[in-house]
Amino acid sequence: MNCKRLEMLPSSNPFDAKIILDGIRRWVEIETPTEAPDYINRLATLVADGYRDLPVTIERIAGRCGCGDHLIVRSSWGQAHPGILVLSHLDTVHPLGFIERLPFRLEGDSAFGPGIYDMKGGAYLAFHAFRQLCANGERPPLGVTHLYVSDEEIGSPTSRAMIEAEGGKAKFVLVTEPARDGGKVVTSRKGVARFEVFVKGVPAHAGTRPADGRSAIRELANIIQTLEAMNDVSRGVTVNVGVIRGGTKPNVIAEEAYAEVDMRLPSFADADEIVPKVLNLASQTDGVSITVTGGLNRPPYEKSNAGAALFEHAKTLATELGFELSDTFTGGGSDGNFTAAHTATLDGLGVDGQGAHTHYEQLYISSIEPRARLMHRLYQTLR
Repeated sequence: MNCKRLEMLPSSNPFDAKIILDGIRRWVEIETPTEAPDYINRLATLVADGYRDLPVTIERIAGRCGCGDHLIVRSSWGQAHPGILVLSHLDTVHPLGFIERLPFRLEGDSAFGPGIYDMKGGAYLAFHAFRQLCANGERPPLGVTHLYVSDEEIGSPTSRAMIEAEGGKAKFVLVTEPARDGGKVVTSRKGVARFEVFVKGVPAHAGTRPADGRSAIRELANIIQTLEAMNDVSRGVTVNVGVIRGGTKPNVIAEEAYAEVDMRLPSFADADEIVPKVLNLASQTDGVSITVTGGLNRPPYEKSNAGAALFEHAKTLATELGFELSDTFTGGGSDGNFTAAHTATLDGLGVDGQGAHTHYEQLYISSIEPRARLMHRLYQTLR
């Protein structure tokens, strides 16, 4: 069905999906592309206001380098010892105005909207579960710190140091990225490497003096073939040349060419082996030079013993709540990549759904209550 406003009826269920969905809607209807810091800051204000009546301290870190503000919300209890760090991001990939194409709407078990699945739905669940914890007057042994960042969708360049610092102080990290494959949580992710390739050749007239030239485009074609050969499906290594540019005119031997490369690496061993191969690419043509910049943007998130134990605890809680929880490995990166090597990390705790980053992005309404209850039980039971 379609509706302009959710009908709000009194409910004795503190995890009523309609109530939670109304809150998610308020967050979704403030568009927050990473490149629009003023809009992100509007949402950051709304999020911070939601904590004003709770036993917390709120720290707002001013945005920089064209990114929006970050928020750190700390419970008033349990901060003297390592506790629970919740990682969420407020930014989305959809450009401003996309909400006209993808307005919030309900259709069967789905609620649609830009960023509703990745990851405003999950971020709001963690907020709502914390509110319920406070409403019941509970003060579990571990303190809770919720970090909302504004730049995850571009690799967290202005928040990474903060994520790593907070992760280093925590005993557990819970990441509210969306669930995968029908509700699975994430216990490992590929690392992400990004590179820029600059090729410098020698220009010449393509018709009268072609032998005087050295084509940067031709050399870039050689490089692309070398990079494509690094794909290894059996190992899970993927390499994608996603952007290329070069040349000036069709009758000029190209002096310059450029490429942007994305690489996904399942393990640190893969990264140690393959990243240097890209950085050390050499020209196959005399008179043509190659410069490669970049490297590992997000380290691999490998399933550790501590991470596995945290998953088993969540799985037990889910069983008690009446649903089955399983885990998975994914090629997409998250801020959990920055903490998993040092702190027990469980990712994909957000809502179930589909269509992240698309024109049909949606969450499944039936996933809201069980996932919110699971987050609440994690707050209550982690020791």
